[in-house]
Formats: sequence, C-alpha cells, structure tokens
Amino acid sequence: MSPADVLDEGVSAEGAWLELSVTADTEAVEAVSEILSRFAPGGTTVEPAFELVDEGLGARIDVDRPATVRAYLPARDRSAALGAVHRAREALGHLQAFGLRPIGELETRVVHEEDWAHAWKAHFPVLRVGRRLVIRPTWRRHHRGPDDVVIALDPGMAFGTGLHPTTRLCLAGIEAWADDDRLASGTARHGGSRVLDVGCGSGILAIAAGAFGAEQLVGLDTDPIAIEATAANARRNRLGRRLRVRVGSLPSGEPPFDLLLANLIASVLVGLADGLARELRPGGRLLASGIFVDREPDVRAAFVGAGLAVVGRSSEGEWVALEAVRPG
Repeated sequence: MSPADVLDEGVSAEGAWLELSVTADTEAVEAVSEILSRFAPGGTTVEPAFELVDEGLGARIDVDRPATVRAYLPARDRSAALGAVHRAREALGHLQAFGLRPIGELETRVVHEEDWAHAWKAHFPVLRVGRRLVIRPTWRRHHRGPDDVVIALDPGMAFGTGLHPTTRLCLAGIEAWADDDRLASGTARHGGSRVLDVGCGSGILAIAAGAFGAEQLVGLDTDPIAIEATAANARRNRLGRRLRVRVGSLPSGEPPFDLLLANLIASVLVGLADGLARELRPGGRLLASGIFVDREPDVRAAFVGAGLAVVGRSSEGEWVALEAVRPG
C-alpha cells in the first residue's frame, strides 16, 4: 500500500501520526536515523532485533540481524506528510551509493493519538544486560532471581531503554565498576561515589549506578522531556532523593565527580572533551559511549588532548565505548 493510501485509510480522526520505519544493518543505523530525524519532530528510536526467551518474559539481542529505525511525523497535513516520505525515500536511496550493508524499504503506517501512548511499548521487552542487571519496562512482569539488580523503566519519549548497543555498553561498564566495589566506595564525603550522567535521557544509566551503590547522582540533559522522564524513573526505583536532575549541559557547577557517564555521539563527545575532563576528580573515570567505530580515533584524540588517559575499550557490532581516567 502506498503512503497516500495509508493516509487516506488512516487519517479519520484528530491527532494522527505517520510512522516511518526502516530495517537497517548495524553499520547503517546511525545514517538512517539521521535521515529520518530530518522529518520527525520527536526524533527516532532504534530497536535491535531480539528473540523472546523465558516464556516470552525476557529477550536476547541478536546483533547479526538488522535493527529497525522508527520515526513519527504529524499526518494531518496530507501533502506535507507525503512530501516528507518522498524526500526520506530519496535520501535513503542516495545512502545506498555509499556501499553500506543492507537497508530495507521505507514502510509507513498511521498511528492515532489514542494509541500513541501504548503503540511503541510492544517493542520493549524485559532485557538482561550483563550478569545481574535486568531492565524491566514498567508494563511487563519479571521473576526476580536471587542476584538480579532490577531497574523499572518507562522511557516515554526520552532516549534510553537499554535496547541500543550504546546503552548496553555503558550498563556493562557500570556493572564492572560495581564488581570492583568502585561505585560503593568512591571518595564522596558521606559515602559512595559521586556520579554525573551527561545527556541522561530516560535516566537509565544514573539509575543503574544508583542501584549498584553510588550515593550521589546528578543527571543533565538539554531536553526537558528527558528530565521529566529521568525524575519519574528515579522515583519508580526509590532513587528520587539521591538523583538530582535538571535541564542543562556542562559545566555542571558541581564538585568533581568520581564517575562520568556520557552516552552521546562522537561529535558531541569531541566537543565536550575538555568540559568532561574538568568535571572529574583526579583519578576519576569517564565512561563514554555512542561512538561509531569509524569515529573512535577522533574521540580518543580529543580525550588525550583534554588530559585524559584512555584505559579501556569495549564494543558491540560497530559501536564502541571508551573508559578514560583523569590522571591523579
């Protein structure tokens, strides 16, 4: 069915949205997301392929299968929506000239306002990350194991569900810190580590750090929607008093931190390298993700130029996370 037919059938009520979706190999996800975000005021979501396990109560990510990139644009203005679809298809066609691994056809469907709050929830299962950490969407059940550290999450319209490789790399790094008792000890005057989450999104990283023992948590994001989501998720996980959030970016205006979490993109990490370094205490560590493998040398160079020493690296597919330390 063509986009015009989709709109003719679906736009019968106020507040309809046109969903654009494209399946893409991991290598092409970033480029496809950038194209769709040009036409979608709410940004894009990336849903890796997964298979259900534990009788449908959990999921296992399959990095060898393509992910799905989704975006939504208002459908009430039929001509504007059709124009956006045409331009998106044209840009995706040009993308193929770069020889990226497979990119699927652009698919469209109408989502009505009354379905909006629930339509996206089907794509987020209970997810185990690492050995102990479990991300449980608030609308799903999970049978907690004896060693499970469970985070209840409702991302809303904010980025950060645990499904994307960049988020999983950060969560694995946080768990490794917890295994070494670095989160529980720290250097804070009144207990465990001080942690800053830059670009906190749904708050998933700061909340994970708190669940593993960090005592003083700060979240920053330039999007007020993200701040609302982080605050709500902190309350769900009984971290409302330990996690302070506000709209903003660096500098934070706070005393130095033991751990910085920055799941951003390479260009932003490069631009913030000096500011990130200044937020750390001597001996403090930065966990940075959102780095496409081709941009890794640029990020490394920026961190070194800011006086940081890169001491660790992890990867999943084409995505990289780096751990850096401010020498003490």
